[in-house]
Formats: sequence, C-alpha cells, structure tokens
Amino acid sequence: MLSVLLGHALAALAAPLCVRALGRNAFYLLALVPLGSLGWVIAHWGQTVNTHVQWAPQISMDIDLRFDSLAAVMSVLVLGVGALVLAYCGRYFDRDEAKLGLFAAELVGFAGAMFGLVISDNMLLLFVFWEITTVLSFLLVGHYAERANSRRAAIQALLVTGAGGLAMLVGIVILGLKYQSFLLSEVLAADSVPGGTAVSVGIALVLLGAISKSAIVPLHFWLPGAMAAPTPVSAYLHAAAMVKAGVYLVARLAPAFAQTPIWQVMLLPLGIITLLLAGWRAMQVPDLKLVLAFGTVSQLGLLITMMAVGTPYAALAGITLLLAHSLFKACLFMVVGIIDHSAGTRDLRKLSGLGRREPVLFGIAALAALSMAGLPPLLGFVGKETALGALWSADNLATPARVALVAGAAIGSAFTVAYSARFVWGAFADKPNAENTLSWHAPGPLLLGPPAVLAVAGLAAGLGAPLLDRLLSPYAKTLPGVLDEHLALWHGVNGPLVLTVFIIAAGFALFVIRGRIGEPEHPRLGNADRNYDAALRAMDRLSLRITGSTQSGSLPASQAVILGTLIVLPTVLLAVGTRQGVELRLWDSPLQAAIGAIMIAMALAATVLRNRLASVLVVGVTGYGCGVIFALHGAPDLALTQFLVETLMLVVFVLVLRAFPAEIADGQATAFKVRRAMLAIAVGVAVPVLAAFATAARRGEAIWRGIPDAAYELGGGKNAVNVLLVDIRAWDTLGEISVLTVAATGVASLVFRSRRFGGAPRAAESPLYDPNKISWLPAARLVDRRDRSMVLQITTRLIFPTIMVLSVYFFFSGHNAPGGGFAGGLIAGLALTLRYLAGGRYELGEALPVDAGHLLGAGLTLAAGTATVSLLLGAPPLSSAILEVTLPVLGDIKLVTALFFDLGVYLVVVGLVLDVLRSLGARLDKELT
Repeated sequence: MLSVLLGHALAALAAPLCVRALGRNAFYLLALVPLGSLGWVIAHWGQTVNTHVQWAPQISMDIDLRFDSLAAVMSVLVLGVGALVLAYCGRYFDRDEAKLGLFAAELVGFAGAMFGLVISDNMLLLFVFWEITTVLSFLLVGHYAERANSRRAAIQALLVTGAGGLAMLVGIVILGLKYQSFLLSEVLAADSVPGGTAVSVGIALVLLGAISKSAIVPLHFWLPGAMAAPTPVSAYLHAAAMVKAGVYLVARLAPAFAQTPIWQVMLLPLGIITLLLAGWRAMQVPDLKLVLAFGTVSQLGLLITMMAVGTPYAALAGITLLLAHSLFKACLFMVVGIIDHSAGTRDLRKLSGLGRREPVLFGIAALAALSMAGLPPLLGFVGKETALGALWSADNLATPARVALVAGAAIGSAFTVAYSARFVWGAFADKPNAENTLSWHAPGPLLLGPPAVLAVAGLAAGLGAPLLDRLLSPYAKTLPGVLDEHLALWHGVNGPLVLTVFIIAAGFALFVIRGRIGEPEHPRLGNADRNYDAALRAMDRLSLRITGSTQSGSLPASQAVILGTLIVLPTVLLAVGTRQGVELRLWDSPLQAAIGAIMIAMALAATVLRNRLASVLVVGVTGYGCGVIFALHGAPDLALTQFLVETLMLVVFVLVLRAFPAEIADGQATAFKVRRAMLAIAVGVAVPVLAAFATAARRGEAIWRGIPDAAYELGGGKNAVNVLLVDIRAWDTLGEISVLTVAATGVASLVFRSRRFGGAPRAAESPLYDPNKISWLPAARLVDRRDRSMVLQITTRLIFPTIMVLSVYFFFSGHNAPGGGFAGGLIAGLALTLRYLAGGRYELGEALPVDAGHLLGAGLTLAAGTATVSLLLGAPPLSSAILEVTLPVLGDIKLVTALFFDLGVYLVVVGLVLDVLRSLGARLDKELT
C-alpha cells in the first residue's frame, strides 16, 4: 500500500516533465500508474492487509493503513476509473493546452490521495488525505483560472468541503478520545457505542463532513457549480471519486453507528430530500453537463440513504449502486466532453441529429443512460431493484418510515428515468426547431475508448450479478444482522419489479411533459447558491464590524493592548492561585551585572537619541550583551547564533534607514509619555517574575539532564543544541523555516511589486560595464567613485573565501561542536552582505547567481524530504538514521541523515539573506537612483 502511495506521489512529481517531453501523450504513460496499482488491488482481493509505520505516536498520528473488502471496492473505482480518465485526457485536451503538465500532476496526485483516504485506518490520517483531496479539487476545478466562473466554483467548493472537513476533524477528535483510539478498526470492533452527548455530537460532526463532501442538501450547491472544471475532472472527481468520499465514510462507520439515533435522524431525511430536489432540478437545466451534475447530486442522496439504513441488505444495495453510478456517470460525463469537444456546445436545445452522425457515441451513451435509468440488463437495474427490496424489508425502521423511504426512492427513481431520457434525447435526437448548423468533427477511437469500456463494464456487471455478489457481499456482512438476499438480474415477479414498472411509466410520463417543468427565472425552491452568497456577505459585514471595533489603526494602541494582556492576565492568576516561593540569585559573577548595566544603559539611550543610526547601534549593543551572557553561562551555540543574528539585523536596519533622513525631525519627535514608560517598566518586571515562577514550579527532574545522553544515543551527535534542532524537535524547526520562507517571500513581494523570480543581475548586464577596467571585485567597477572604498574591496576579496570556508566548517561541525546549518547559513549570509556592501547590487549576481526563491524552496524541500528518507531507513520521520561504513584510508565514517535536514536549514537561511539583500538592498538602490 505504501508503494502505491509512493508511486502516485512520484508520478505526480514527474508529470510536468513527462508532459513537457511527450505532450498530451504523456497521459497514457501516467495512466499506467493507477492501472498498475489496480493490479495490486486485484491480487489482494479478499484479503485483509494492514500496514503500520510509526510517525508521531505521542499524538496518535501514525501511518496505519488497512485494506479490506470496502477499501477494495473503492480502490477499484478510484484506480480503475482514474486510469481511464487519464487515458481520456490524452485526446480530450488540445496539443497546445496551457498548464497541462500541472493539471496532470494534480490529477495523478488526487488519485493517490483518494486511494490513501480509503485505506486509512487512522482517522487522523484519513482527515489528512481528506483535506488533500479538497485542496487538489480546488486546483482542478479552478484549472481555467482566467475564467471568473471557474474561480468562483473552485472557491465555493473549497469553502464548503473545507468547512465540512474541519467539522469532521472535531468529531474525529471527540470519538477518538471517547474510544481511546483513533483507529477505525478498533472503533468498529468495540462492543458498544459509548453513551453521552459528546459521542452524539462527534458523530453528527463527522456526518457533517461526509454530507458536505458528497453534496447532500443543504450543502449540495457546490457540485453543480464545479461543472466549470474540465470534463475529465467532472468524470473523475464529481462522478467516481471525490463525491464518493462522504458515501464511503458513512459506509465505513455504518457497522458501528447505524443504530444510533442521531445517525438515521440526520441522514435518512436529508438523503431522500436530496434525491427528490436534485432530480427535479435535473429536469430543468438545459446544459447537458448540469443535467448530469444534478443527477449526480440526486443519486448521491439515494446512496447516502441506503448506507444509512443500517441493514446488511441495504448495505449490499448501497455498494452495488455505488459501483453502478461510478461506471455510468463517469461514462456519461466523458460523452458530454466529446460532444462539447466536437460540436462546441452542451446546450441540449442546440444539439440535433448527433445520433445519426455518430452512432457509436450514441450507443455508448444509450447503454450508460439505460443503466442510470435502472433498466435491465444493466447494473443500475440490479442496484435499484436491490435498493427497493432492502428499503421495504428494513425491519430496524418503523413501518411509516419504511413506507416514506420506499415512496421517496420510487419518485426519485422516476425522476432518474425522466432525466436519463431527457439526456439521450437532448444530446442525440433530431429536433426540428434546433439550429442545425453545428460544426462536427468525429472523435477518434482513443477518445471513444474510455467511455466505451465503462459502458460495457456496466452491462457485463449486470449480466454477471451473481459473480458480483460474491465480491460485494463481504462488506455487507460486516453490518449487524443476517444477509439472506443476493444480487441477481432476475428475482421473479415481486414487489420491487412491480414498483419498477410504475417507476418507468412515471418517468416517461415526466419526460413527455418536460416542457412544463421549465427552469424559473428566479427559483426559490432549492436556491442554496443564493443563500451561500448571502452568508458570505453577512460574514464580510461581521468581520468589518469586528475589525473596526478592535483595530483603531494605531500601532501603539495595538501594542498596548497586547502588552497589557501579557501583564494583567498572568500576574492576576499568579496572585490568586500560586502559593510557592521563589529563590533567586542576582548573578553568578559581577561581570554579568556589569554587562546587564550596559544593556540597560543602551536600552535607555535608544529612547532619547535623535539619530536613527545611533539608535539602531545602541539597540544592537543590547543584543550583543545578551550573547555575552549566553557565553558566560556556557552556551556557545546560543552566543554564536545571537551574535550572527544581531549583526545581520544591524545590516538590515542600515539598509532600510538609507531611505530615511539621518535625524528625526523636530515635528516628528515624540514627547515623553508617562503611560508608555509605565507600561514598559511593567512589562520589564512582569517577564522575569513570570520566568522565575515558571522555573520554581518544576516538581520533577529537569528534562535537560537527559538531553546530552539522548542527543548522542538517539541523534548521533555530541552537540545537544544542534541535535535538538535537527532531530528531537525537528518538527518545530521545520515549521520555523517555513515561516522564514513565507516572511522572505512576503517582504520581497511587497518590495518588488511584480514578478521577482530570476537570479540577481550580473555586472555584464549593466550598460556601464567595461571589461577593460581593472577592479578587485567583478562588479565594483560599476560603483560610483564617490561611493567606492578600495580598502573594503581589497578586504572583501581576501576574506570572502575564508568566510565561506568558515561557513562550511560550522555547517559540518555543528552536530558535535558549536555551529550547525543555521549558524553556517548566517555566516554565508554575512559574506554575501560584505560582497554587496563592497561591490554594489551587481556584485550579488557575481557572488551567487541563483534566484533566492529557488534556494528557499530547495531548502524547505530538502528539510521536509528528510522525513521520507528517515522512514526508508527504518527511523521515525525527521529523526536521525545513522549509517556507519568503513572506507579504505578514511577509516570508520558515521553519517547521520539529520545532516541533510541541516543542509535544508542552511539553504533557507542563505536564501533568506539573499532575498533581503535583493529586496531591501539592490532593489532599494535602484529605486533611490
């Protein structure tokens, strides 16, 4: 299972390169990935396969995968239909389609994420895959980003399904805590459902996520809007895969929760209402794609209803309908794509005579539409007959409820027959009043092949219903009760068959009077899309009011609120609740007191100095003083980092201050503020007091005592500080460098105000460049003589290589001695800063002709990729896997994988400094000149 997931991830990464090399034919190569994965599914059919990979057990976040009967059925749909959709893309898109490589990567990645969702045994991992499908769906629906309707549809789908996913996460946490396990297999195997309101709330929240994903009323409106996506997306995500995620979740949880009151009260009414409401809307819209979209919503309502009933017979009917729907609906979406591709329209009022022009396409569509209508001998008929029988025989429901469900299913099925006939008639019939001027170019066999396979599969599955029963019934038997019914094409003359005759007659009657079921100009019934817009406007107004009441626009006022909260809240709690004493010693040596006095004096001086540069320098002294205190306390790593960061901050401040006057003008000077001074003193007193009480609150042994041994034994390094950063708390470090990357990108975006990618300009690109001039630095000859320092250039030329070697030394020595990727990156950044100060903005391009964004991205990718490398070597993610080898001459060599994580940190820091120098330095130089 891990191999299947990894294969899809690698294929997604390689997809843009494949498309660039092979064009649209790359889709056929990419289709082999889900097709090969489907082979693994078939080979393990009927087996229960479990995989466990330790990830973060302290927070129950391990990779627990489980392949069973339900996962097998869903995997066939996800991988089988996914392979056909990818093959369909190979001829659906034009050769010059924009962003085709990115689209291919997203589609393959979605297939892998959906497979991960259906095999996840850990509910938290399931949520991760759930949200990945949400994000990829947003990207795929918004593929045509230049179109307003595509952007709106993508955002709408993201908001609705994303909000449902967050609600589901809360429900998962509640259920996990109540069951004391986040594993679905353990939750389903529990003897009983824990009582209490919390469990009911947890189940309701999980079901809210399911109905949002499967477009159940009242959260159904996003699915018709998502038809702005390319047709392959609709055929895959909105017919066979993503919208089935909610149905899958209901089916997965049904064995444990189907008999709980909240389950049936919540799902059964919503399912039937969705079936009827969306079926009615499918009779009104003129767009063939929207007919299928509302039909999908309608049938999702029926699927949710069947999975929610809670009997083995209903579960068998539900999973049969699930399979049938994926086959015929994906096929019909592909047919609509072919019609739109070949005729240039999907409006059924404009299409005429396509049945005569394209009999093969007509046959494919008719076969799939017959299955959608539930007519024999297609699989749709088998599923519908089983569903009617299961609803009528659901003994766990009261008789009025069974009658209501059967009546609703019958009426909804009649609508299904009607809009199936309307689809075939609208797409292929001769219409005397239609504009018969359509241009048409016949689709090739490669475009017709995928929908033909799906249509024939629906027919073959219907004829082979007894064989299909043996494949699907294992899941149905997991529900409480006895499964004494089986799938068959013919059960004799019985109640469901008689009801089917009525359904077909009523459906064709509705088709005959279709002209009277027109779409109103301002529909009231089911117009949830308008309610969605109203809700967004209301939230916008609320946010503006809250912002207006809490944000005055004054930076001092905002800081005062934050600092006041820092003072009042903790100190009040300490005064009310603490009874412990605090023992303090003022210093370990008088030198610390002297340094502290200097820092206090510099801090006070910064408040009265009028020269901006002087203020920055004295603030820098306080930072250097802090570094000295670190060194005196025996923390050379912290001291080194503090010195380097403080030096770099001074450089950044100086770069920015070049655009300001040297002195603060008289009109801009701020008078002494008593309240601000009191607030500053209060904060200065509160912070050390809180630190003292926090230190005195410790009752157990300090954790730092075990860190040196843990660093050496687990992380393979003697420098505990560095091992903490790259191993023990590597997740925190990964988050921190992610923040650094975002901050650098934000600063550069604000400064450049346009596209910023590309390396720094080199000296030869300047019109003033003269290669005959002699200079100590390549670009220094471009600096004006008044700003040029020969001493600085000579010094830079001599010590720059030494600083870079020192940077590399600190990087490699950091695991066992002071240093590391952060310190090494800062030293390299200071070396680049020296080159910039000596040679100007063109000197950056000569020193490092690489785009800063590429360095940031490479560093972040390398650091995150260490998690995968650790897993492959048998260690927990983002922890050290130690490789020891003995080489001739060199002897014993020990390599720790955390080195590569540290290299990622190094690259991020260098990229950050380069970005700052390019934005606040080189770009500002250009603006000032």
